[in-house]
Amino acid sequence: MKNKVFLFGSLFILIVFGVLQVIPVEAVQKNPAVIAEPAWDSPQTREMFMRACGDCHSNETAWPWYSRIAPASWLIVRDVREGRNKLNVSEWGIRKNEADEVRKVIENGSMPPWFYLPMHPEARLSAQEKQALILGLENSLGVGEDATGKTGKENENKTEDDD
Repeated sequence: MKNKVFLFGSLFILIVFGVLQVIPVEAVQKNPAVIAEPAWDSPQTREMFMRACGDCHSNETAWPWYSRIAPASWLIVRDVREGRNKLNVSEWGIRKNEADEVRKVIENGSMPPWFYLPMHPEARLSAQEKQALILGLENSLGVGEDATGKTGKENENKTEDDD
């Protein structure tokens, strides 16, 4: 009796898994054209950004094989869509980007997310690379600029000099 229950349970799971595969997500996994990029301060900043952040924050997503298998495909498409909505360097200046949070999310380790790193070890940045990326992004994206066009770091230095 236990064998029959196990067999029918396994068969049911396989059927459900098979049915899930016919739900289309491939059309969503096409990358839109790159419209405009920021004025990168260096090729190294762009390379580091694309290596650690580009899959979700650009229109140059590398869709791995498992991104075509449900339910992983649904999660990956959702993450990419959310990432592009927050910050998309391939549509720079075309729409609002929330670049002011870049420093915070890189420093506190919430980006790239922990679940992304095991399958993408190249996205793991050393402490030195993180600092170089933050500085490069501040210079490239104008992160932390005030009305005078100075970054938060420049304002801190000015304040220290004025004291």
